[in-house]
Amino acid sequence: MGTAALRTENLSKRYGRLLAVDDVTLDVAPGEVFGFLGPNGAGKSTTIRLLLGLARPTSGRAWIFDTDAADVAAAHRRLAYVPADVALWPRLTGAEVLDLLGRIGPGVDTAYRDELVERFALDVSKPARTYSTGNRQKVALVAAFATRAPLLVLDEPTSGLDPLMELEFRRAVGTARDNGQTVFLSSHQLVEVESVCDRVGILRAGKLIEVATVAGLRRLHRTEVAATFTGTPPDLTGVPGVDALRGDGVSALRFTLNGPPAAALRALADAGVATIAVREPSLEEIFLAYYGGDVR
Repeated sequence: MGTAALRTENLSKRYGRLLAVDDVTLDVAPGEVFGFLGPNGAGKSTTIRLLLGLARPTSGRAWIFDTDAADVAAAHRRLAYVPADVALWPRLTGAEVLDLLGRIGPGVDTAYRDELVERFALDVSKPARTYSTGNRQKVALVAAFATRAPLLVLDEPTSGLDPLMELEFRRAVGTARDNGQTVFLSSHQLVEVESVCDRVGILRAGKLIEVATVAGLRRLHRTEVAATFTGTPPDLTGVPGVDALRGDGVSALRFTLNGPPAAALRALADAGVATIAVREPSLEEIFLAYYGGDVR
């Protein structure tokens, strides 16, 4: 097996009466893209701060490869970090920031960095104080992806990016995996985590409630469908994937759909649909439906 790229053992962090991280034990293998999924406020950023030695655990320990996370200088020689809120030196240009970040890390691939600047459509001649949130994020992402660090720790890395840039982000994660780098990615978006990760840890109210492969996450999918009909609504009882079926008895149906939609769509089409609305529920709603109870 070799040394885990990132490991925690009974990691906990208490702030007064709030148990922000509750006894988290986790292993991420070298070369793995690992998603850290949970609603906002679940404790993802706190866990990352503990991993990076930016906060001290109340109990438990964390390691970056074989280095105790408490040895911050040694641990950080092996990793690159993109925080959820990126702050840059306001007077330096984007190019100067990238240069500085490249010199303090574990080496940088400058040709790849130039390519990423182009792909992320980043104007590096401007001073950082003129950058939008999304552009500050791009600088941090370019710096992280261009480094030769064996571990990349990314906290909500696409929150300021538009959909086109999210695609570039996914490409860059794939390249990092191909280079043998480990990526630890925190997110509250099921779709993002599914599109790039090998395995996913699910955090809820500070507790790691599940570690699953991405294929194992498929069962969390819920699509909500509301339809009205010109005539009598169809009977969808027993149609594969249809769940939580309710109707007004006259001309409307609401249901949730799991898995492939073909069978449900056929049943709807045969019945003369007047209107149909489809909605993807938020991660919080998915968690409530699947795990029940309070998400925080």
